[in-house]
Amino acid sequence: VQLQASGGGLVQPGGSVRLSCAASGRTFSNYYMGWFRQAPGKERDFVAAIRWSTGKTYYADSVTGRFTIFRHNVKNMMYLQMNSLKPEDTAVYYCAAKEGPYSDYDVTYNYWGQGTQVTVSS
Repeated sequence: VQLQASGGGLVQPGGSVRLSCAASGRTFSNYYMGWFRQAPGKERDFVAAIRWSTGKTYYADSVTGRFTIFRHNVKNMMYLQMNSLKPEDTAVYYCAAKEGPYSDYDVTYNYWGQGTQVTVSS
């Protein structure tokens, strides 16, 4: 499985950005795919996840109502739409994948893309 994240950048507080993750290497029918983030000097935290087969979504409390995770089955693409961004959302964002069952622990995810930096600052 190969994952490639893209779409980060510098965004003003209150702004929006969409991250993309291109997945390849196998079919993902029994997989959960997720986004994690790591701020400088902090641990890597769960952001959101999606069950590939059904589209069921899961969110960290800190992003609920502001971020949306979705996927395009045919293109094998996963996205994270980030709205109402705050400075505390600044981090390197990683996409990841695992076979079921669902988990929000990063150590259970087997496959990782490279990170993409999101900086929220005026």
